[in-house]
Amino acid sequence: MEVNIEAIEQLIKERFRNNKTWFAEEMGINYSYLHLILNGKRKPTSDKFCNAIIQYCKNNDLDYRKYIFLP
Repeated sequence: MEVNIEAIEQLIKERFRNNKTWFAEEMGINYSYLHLILNGKRKPTSDKFCNAIIQYCKNNDLDYRKYIFLP
């Protein structure tokens, strides 16, 4: 699994008023880790992050396949 960075950034803009801190809190991850992923300093393949995105999508009637690339 790998996160679709562009789609995640759009999700943050639309649902979190571009507030990455709120998004990180909602996902249950550290903001600094999110920052590293979004800026390409960490590979966007974290199971914890991907699973948090999938759960968020299920809870909010979104298609997680828009935000996660599956092999």
